[in-house]
Amino acid sequence: MYIIGLTGGIGSGKSEAAKLFSKLGVPIVDVDKISHDLTFEGQPILKEIAKAFGHEVLINDRTLNRDQLRSIIFADESARKKLEAILHPAIYNKAIEELQKNTSATYQILVIPLLFESDRYLKIINRSLVIDSDPEMQISRASSRDHHSREDIQKIINAQMPREQRNLLADDIILNNGSIDALDQKIAQLHEKYVNTCVFKKSIS
Repeated sequence: MYIIGLTGGIGSGKSEAAKLFSKLGVPIVDVDKISHDLTFEGQPILKEIAKAFGHEVLINDRTLNRDQLRSIIFADESARKKLEAILHPAIYNKAIEELQKNTSATYQILVIPLLFESDRYLKIINRSLVIDSDPEMQISRASSRDHHSREDIQKIINAQMPREQRNLLADDIILNNGSIDALDQKIAQLHEKYVNTCVFKKSIS
């Protein structure tokens, strides 16, 4: 499998980039979606979260109160690590399972916000791609999409790896400060590069 790890800060345009890759026929495995699925109503992992954080993080003892849990973990570093210890191993195992379904693809995309913060994912990708954006653009997009205050969005940005450090670690960077059409063009160019790289590697293997 040839796996591209796609990452970026909140509001950078990761999800939109993944959609554009998908339109080109590239399989997408998104750890945020996996996390959401694992914490959907009736999932066993909800019991572990309620045990660790109290039943106030559940709605009617059945559904995860995502806003409540988010406010807890961004206010307390130890709480965030506790949640990660519950969720991350399960998410990783499910991500590997999903990636294994796409072995016939030329390459596939693994979307993960905390790519460089997690050694387990760095060990399985072949190349990293950062979707980058100016901080003001990040805040504008994220607040419009999620309906959170600028202050809450800034807290999330502050909790993530600094933009400069993330870009230094990346193999490829797409600056996404413009239109969807501009992003589409950049991704089409990168897609061609990735396909050619994978075909070349297969030809010499």
